[in-house]
Amino acid sequence: MQILTNFSLKKYNTFGIEAKAKQFVAIHSNDELKSILKHHSSDKKFILGGGSNMLLTQDIDALVIHIDLKGKKIINEDEDFVWVESQAGEVWHEFVLWTIDQNFGGLENMSLIPGNVGTTPVQNIGAYGTEIKDTFVSCEAMNILSQEMKTFSKEECNFGYRESIFKHEVKDKFVISSVVFKLTKRNHKINTSYGDITKELENKNITIPTLKDVSNAVIAIRQSKLPDPKELGNSGSFFKNPIISKSEFEKVHALHPEMPHYVISETEVKVPAGWLIEKAGFKGKRFGDAGIHKNQALVLVNYGNATGQEILAVSRDVQATVLKEFGIAIEAEVNVI
Repeated sequence: MQILTNFSLKKYNTFGIEAKAKQFVAIHSNDELKSILKHHSSDKKFILGGGSNMLLTQDIDALVIHIDLKGKKIINEDEDFVWVESQAGEVWHEFVLWTIDQNFGGLENMSLIPGNVGTTPVQNIGAYGTEIKDTFVSCEAMNILSQEMKTFSKEECNFGYRESIFKHEVKDKFVISSVVFKLTKRNHKINTSYGDITKELENKNITIPTLKDVSNAVIAIRQSKLPDPKELGNSGSFFKNPIISKSEFEKVHALHPEMPHYVISETEVKVPAGWLIEKAGFKGKRFGDAGIHKNQALVLVNYGNATGQEILAVSRDVQATVLKEFGIAIEAEVNVI
């Protein structure tokens, strides 16, 4: 366990932004994590997972602790369900593919989402009609100040749309070390009704899809719309899909009847942020090395040497224009550092 100084974080964030960490250390066990937190209690700390949901706009004047805990195991099962525990440093997509190979159902719609397992509860990640909260059981987390372990139940996590207790009440107070999921072993609930999954399966003449079929369809859709961070720096969807009141929606819909939408409740409607951004004229636009992806307006990209400040400026321009044209505020899903 070596602490490095003036360490480049370019390979540790999917935007590929060049930023330096004052100090950097990679953690491979809970004992190492406990030791670092204990012996650097007075130091300013920054917890780093897969680096997929953040935009670095400056150097990190702190001890960056990279959570690289590996391992996964079955901790309980019955005829219908299996409880699987994954360490926080496991790559999310690889973990999803492993569950599918075991014929464990529940995560297939979230294939190819970037990042590590440990950060999935923080954001309550989701895609194509599913969210982490649908299969989440609990997570283990270490208290940064006391180094004591705490188990957070699903109820305690206060999951919402891209929200959890880890973004609010206990933000910067705990480090998630492992997560437990409850997955199906049989009678899988195949969800193909959201987005383009049905169309993708029809194109492949698949009428009774398996977990693998759904996963492959999601992967194909994402690859057709979203750039690979290894080839083009990005953090996936930069903005949340706004949820607005029904009355607010009716006003905008009257002016834009072609606007797609999803009814959330009797009083709320979700509107695709990507559609709003595209209609505002930003899809495919480039501002130096920062820009909006040509195939998916939700995705901001780094064409090579953009700074975090330049990408942030583009995001604010997008927000201001969408608000002016539609009267709808869109929030960043990505954490701006």
